[in-house]
Amino acid sequence: MSKAAVRLISVAVAAAAMAATPVATAVAATPAAATASASDPFYAYSGSEPLSSFAPGTVLKTRTLPYHVIGIPTPLKAVQLLYRTTDAQGRPAANVTTVVRSLTGDSSKAVSYQSFYDSLNPQDSPSRAIAGDVTLGGAIPNAEALFITPLLLQGYNLVIPDTEGQQANFAAGPEYGTNTLDSIRAATKAAETGLNSTTSFGLIGYSGGAIATNWAATLAPSYAPDVNRRLVGYAEGGLLVDPAHNLKYVDGSLAWSGVIPMAVIGVSRSYDIDLKSYLNSYGLSVYKDLQRGSIINALGHYPGLTWKKMAKPEYANPNSIPAFLTAMNKLNLGSAATPTVPGFIGQGNGGVLEGTFSNRPGIGTGDGVMVAGDVRSLARQYCATGSSPVKYNQYDLLSHTGATLAWAPTALGWLNDRFAGRTAPSDCGRIASGNSLAPEEPAPLS
Repeated sequence: MSKAAVRLISVAVAAAAMAATPVATAVAATPAAATASASDPFYAYSGSEPLSSFAPGTVLKTRTLPYHVIGIPTPLKAVQLLYRTTDAQGRPAANVTTVVRSLTGDSSKAVSYQSFYDSLNPQDSPSRAIAGDVTLGGAIPNAEALFITPLLLQGYNLVIPDTEGQQANFAAGPEYGTNTLDSIRAATKAAETGLNSTTSFGLIGYSGGAIATNWAATLAPSYAPDVNRRLVGYAEGGLLVDPAHNLKYVDGSLAWSGVIPMAVIGVSRSYDIDLKSYLNSYGLSVYKDLQRGSIINALGHYPGLTWKKMAKPEYANPNSIPAFLTAMNKLNLGSAATPTVPGFIGQGNGGVLEGTFSNRPGIGTGDGVMVAGDVRSLARQYCATGSSPVKYNQYDLLSHTGATLAWAPTALGWLNDRFAGRTAPSDCGRIASGNSLAPEEPAPLS
């Protein structure tokens, strides 16, 4: 099969499995007048007291509105909260989360659902899609109604944070985690949500949502012990563990190579790093094009793209850029703490189906964008250093998007069992070895 054919199949599989194509079409056809204002004042904190004077999780604003799908209001009500949180550099920030009450549940249990909206544009966040915004990049949070509905039908109240924050700091794992944890805090403090300090929570997310889910579980014992005490567990799939490995894995991919500039922009934005001086003219062009791009703008749009094609010759190895190397190592889950609650991790390994043929020494194969060996190593690390069970499923014949079909029902069943108080299963001792998750080392200029 030719590479061109593989590329077309890769993009088709990715779009179909994410259920974004029909939604994106509807988005493109929706009149601009149907969208909410990009300058919605609800998102801005305008109080007289500095944000630093409020504890993380403090509710700053509240509003109730219809839950929208593709800009169309539904009878379901959503409570949105502006709350105080902490960014990747430890600075106070304001963010938004959405709480949706189940029609059949009570205040005893809730699930924090972390979206895989994967965008560098704040307008593509779940809260804006729920409020009625219609954007192409927002097609994914609209399509995620397919994942959210089963949770609501089973009686779970939902908390859906804008995990990337109001700057859309794509791939900034620690910030995803604090945004998620403070979202839970805020949800239990607002009377309108019906949730309270006794509500039990589960965490769930796939892909970009898995980044938030794992970092929240990792940070909870130290950053939010009050939340950690109420967590029953975390379920995640398609996990980013060591971003430095992922950038090498997708280098030259036919479908997923557009993640390279997205991650570069997101990481540099999160840690205030100006990478433009390290990029060549082509790199600067891609960098400019994706400043407010989403995964829909990147997926399949840059086939064969590599870091080397974007960088000046002397920076052919990204490890030669000290500030970027430091930031990437901060995002390595292998150097972070071990969660203290049970976990379920699912990971595909059929990346060739999505046009990623890479199999480099020390990295190996993956699902097309995430590295399976990294995920196995993290699961084994949690088994060795923690006291909570870890269930690990590897789907060798499924790619990143295809694995959602196997992962989602298993994750829901696993969460149901945790809320029911059943003993969590463990695959510790049966998980195959993986890659080293040691921090990246500096490299000399080329």
